[in-house]
Amino acid sequence: MPLAYNVMVKPIGSVCNLNCAYCYYLEKAKLYKQVKDFRMTESVMERYVEQYIVSQNVPEISFVWQGGEPTLMGLDFYKKVLHTQQKFAGNKKINNVFQTNATTLTDEWCAFFHDNNFLVGVSIDGPQKYHDRYRITKIGEPTFDKVMQGISLLKKHKAEFNTLTVVNSYNVDFPLEIYRFLKEIGSGFMQFLPVVEFLAQDADDNKLKLVNPGYEGEMKPSPWTVDPKKYGKFLCSIFDEWVRNDVGKYYVQHFDVALANWVGEMPGLCVFAETCGDAVVMEHNGDIYSCDHYVYPEYHLGNIVTHPILSMVKSPKQLEFGSKKLKSLPRHCIDCDVRFACHGECPKHRFHTTPDGEEGLAYLCESYKMFFHHIWPHMDYMADQLKLKQAPANIMHHLREKEGAKQTPVKNTLSKIGRNEPCPCGSGKKYKNCCGQ
Repeated sequence: MPLAYNVMVKPIGSVCNLNCAYCYYLEKAKLYKQVKDFRMTESVMERYVEQYIVSQNVPEISFVWQGGEPTLMGLDFYKKVLHTQQKFAGNKKINNVFQTNATTLTDEWCAFFHDNNFLVGVSIDGPQKYHDRYRITKIGEPTFDKVMQGISLLKKHKAEFNTLTVVNSYNVDFPLEIYRFLKEIGSGFMQFLPVVEFLAQDADDNKLKLVNPGYEGEMKPSPWTVDPKKYGKFLCSIFDEWVRNDVGKYYVQHFDVALANWVGEMPGLCVFAETCGDAVVMEHNGDIYSCDHYVYPEYHLGNIVTHPILSMVKSPKQLEFGSKKLKSLPRHCIDCDVRFACHGECPKHRFHTTPDGEEGLAYLCESYKMFFHHIWPHMDYMADQLKLKQAPANIMHHLREKEGAKQTPVKNTLSKIGRNEPCPCGSGKKYKNCCGQ
């Protein structure tokens, strides 16, 4: 029985209506210099859908559509996708996940998403002043208002959506403002994606400028790459508010994945898994690459027009790619007390050397050491709750009882705290609804 695998599909390649400064995929068009039309053909789409469904002996299949901006393919393309999925689905349940910048969404798109049970991921980097810093149009115009309009349309048509927030050198300083904003706009599930991109110093306009750790020339972090210590604090700050107020109400991918590792389950995210390689990417023409972050010529596995997709996913080259995540761990990581939760993070981010001079240390090592040590006692408690078949959300009551003694002195400062201000006890509630009662 073949194991399940995932394919991130780029039906429009890297083509996008925006020009986000930190986007690592826009420049992949350089790999297809002779291509004028990046649109996936119907024949390639049909071949992919058939192979993807038939090659997996599992009850549920998830299709992931990304870009570039996948709406630029037009709605008719995805109507044909649904027809083809139904043709080969049999008794398997089909899911569709669609990542968009939301600036092109219309009533028709959002009704389509709702009617066909698409899960829509919206890229938004927080309130306007943070979002518009890097997420701009081709002519440098801000995009926040259009994104919010797209979210309003998703809500209007009751289409399910979640959010993906890119944490960069600018917005990393405002974790709680961003977290609370995402809750306000209705995001029940949040992904926080840190920017870690290094620029080749000798690349010209014809070469890829964003490089991987194996690059032999001179390179340096991009201006939008996140600071490791600040990113660690970013995650810790959001976790502290979430664990006291929002467990079971709002879901943050990093926290869900950490808890899975704490109880010994598969984390569901390759970044924090022991090995990787089960999530490949497919370009508009059917080319398969080892990973969305490894779309470089040396990681090209083949093309579905000439090779069955399963043969590429399970090829010796791809299996070696996936196992190398573990095999290349430096001794510093092997001996680390949070290895079980981190597993060296993404190999694409391993730009640093260890204190002993060994290559392969994750750029965000400091971030995740800080984060995992910070959440350790809370994760222990929630893991224990799961073992007892109780809800992890019980931790909120546990913390209120445990930290109650610390709240007593707060009541002696009534004259200094406004009733609508945040309660200084850290509960996340307004003072009048907490210690000020």
